[in-house]
Amino acid sequence: MKDVVLDTDDRFRLTDIDQPAPGPGEVAIAVQYAGIQWGDVLVRGGHFPVPRPFVPGFEAAGRVIAVGEGVDVELLDRPVTALTGGGAYAEVVLAPAALVFDATGVDPRTAAGLGWAAPTAYDLINTVARVRAGDSVLIHAAAGGVGSLAAQFARQAGAERIVGVVGNADRAAYATRFGYDLLLSREDFRDATADERFDVILDPVGGPTRLTNVQRLAPHGRLALYGNIATPDSVALDDNDLLVSGASVLTYNGNLLSRTHPHRLADSARAALRMVASGQVRPDITATYEMVDLDEAVHRLAEGGTRGKSVLRITGGSSRTFRG
Repeated sequence: MKDVVLDTDDRFRLTDIDQPAPGPGEVAIAVQYAGIQWGDVLVRGGHFPVPRPFVPGFEAAGRVIAVGEGVDVELLDRPVTALTGGGAYAEVVLAPAALVFDATGVDPRTAAGLGWAAPTAYDLINTVARVRAGDSVLIHAAAGGVGSLAAQFARQAGAERIVGVVGNADRAAYATRFGYDLLLSREDFRDATADERFDVILDPVGGPTRLTNVQRLAPHGRLALYGNIATPDSVALDDNDLLVSGASVLTYNGNLLSRTHPHRLADSARAALRMVASGQVRPDITATYEMVDLDEAVHRLAEGGTRGKSVLRITGGSSRTFRG
């Protein structure tokens, strides 16, 4: 079968490998589309140690063609979306059954676009920061996959004011479609919000921005951290200042959650899927790449040249259904 591997020279190449069979607790999915995400950038950059050549791809949508021992055979031939630890950039991918979700009613391109971003955004709003009716919410990386969904989930949760921070005016114009009340450039963020305080702030940026975010929290505000796009260097937060204001700093690690409490992550993914299927929330897929173009896609993502979500179309694939 066809797949895309990340080779020892940090390039993505189209190759052929044997089709895998699912083991206990796994399903095999004939992939139609796979989501492209920041994890691909990190793996290519060596931030996560993986053996090379490695088949990346952490988000898949397609149909179940095989089930392993202990998996309900009713999943066979069902349209699904799945979260994986790799391998989605292939005609067939294996995924743990606990992280495979019925995508009936959602087209496969859209389902692939949900990926890890959908449960991440849902959890940040609903289970981490717990946005309440009337809250004011500030979202960094507002035009990205997580940010664009988080704004919609926040509105559904009853947020009264939602402010987004983006890299430039072009991205601000793009992000208006997600229901923000105000969009600010990264350069204007510090001065423009000097007199405003937020009940919830979502921060995937880190560095000096994180310190400014703490200063922008309202009494009892919640700062949710889920990345370090700007720098991996840690910053020191004053716990006494947080205590005086009743503010909280919370973290979210979806990859860890998938390994420690996969059913919690699955519940959030299913809740997000239901909201997409009902039309309450929509992912914005702005680019569809072919398998041979993955290198270009990941490069554009790394350089900040993408908006919304990009997906990879997987050509061919097996349609033979069998039981493991």
